[in-house]
Amino acid sequence: MFAAYAARIDRDQPLNGLVLGDRPAPQARPGWVTVNVKAASLNHHDLWSLRGVGLGEESLPMILGCDAAGIDQDGNEVVLHSVIGQSGHGVGPDEPRSILTERYQGTFAEQVTVPAWNVLRKPAELSFEEAACLPTAWLTAYRMLFTNAGVRPGDSVLVQGAGGGVATAAIALGKAAGLRVYATSRDEAKRKRAVELGAVEAFEPGARLPQRVDAVIETVGAATWSHSVKSLRPGGTLVISGATSGDRPTHAELTRIFFLELKVVGSTMGSKDELEDLLAFCATTGLRPVIDEVLPLDRAREGFEKLAAGDLFGKIVLKP
Repeated sequence: MFAAYAARIDRDQPLNGLVLGDRPAPQARPGWVTVNVKAASLNHHDLWSLRGVGLGEESLPMILGCDAAGIDQDGNEVVLHSVIGQSGHGVGPDEPRSILTERYQGTFAEQVTVPAWNVLRKPAELSFEEAACLPTAWLTAYRMLFTNAGVRPGDSVLVQGAGGGVATAAIALGKAAGLRVYATSRDEAKRKRAVELGAVEAFEPGARLPQRVDAVIETVGAATWSHSVKSLRPGGTLVISGATSGDRPTHAELTRIFFLELKVVGSTMGSKDELEDLLAFCATTGLRPVIDEVLPLDRAREGFEKLAAGDLFGKIVLKP
């Protein structure tokens, strides 16, 4: 079957390891389900995999891709939960959890196999392309906002780095949930898009906000860390799920953190229950993922290049 896969690791030029070509179809195994992929979406996790983060040379070649929606072997329209082994279903009892492509072949292919526990029904209201955007970036944003930041309607939130998948999802989810959302971006066009998506205002990175916020959604890392901490009200919460600009800020702002009793919370992906809630939330409210571009799988390299350059707003979807 045709697939986009990592054939080698290159930490400096990750796309050098990306190959488009034939790979063996998945083999049946007890307790697992094979899904015909109708749509899959790109995440920064795929770029990190090509750099060898979470993926070792011994596991190559590895089909990339965490997210997918498709049709299972019984003809059901389904969405995949990307975290394997979260509850022990389908894997060894002592195996730690992992994300697809770290231990098991991913979704950028005509077929993928996952534990039956990881397969959820796709709501009829969502297209395959829309549903394929939810299991990683949108689920991460959902957990950051509603589980780890604990915000409620009427609260205020700053989303750093508008344009990326998680940040875009956080703006849209926050607006739909009745939050007052502020956003930042270096790019004027992306700031405009953020406002169109639901942000009250969008600013250049580091700009002073009209008010201190209840929570900050941080995926940029070192470049925005100090601004994120300074933007919080006393007792506020900073939730971080990524560090695309690096993980070593020049100033950790420790004094401000302890003096104002700020909370810093790490966040990774989300649970199957949260994904079910997110699917229902989108189906009932009419909220839909922002899709930057849909590409055929044989043009996956274009999508990877666009993601690596940050030249996107929303998600890139691949279709076998």
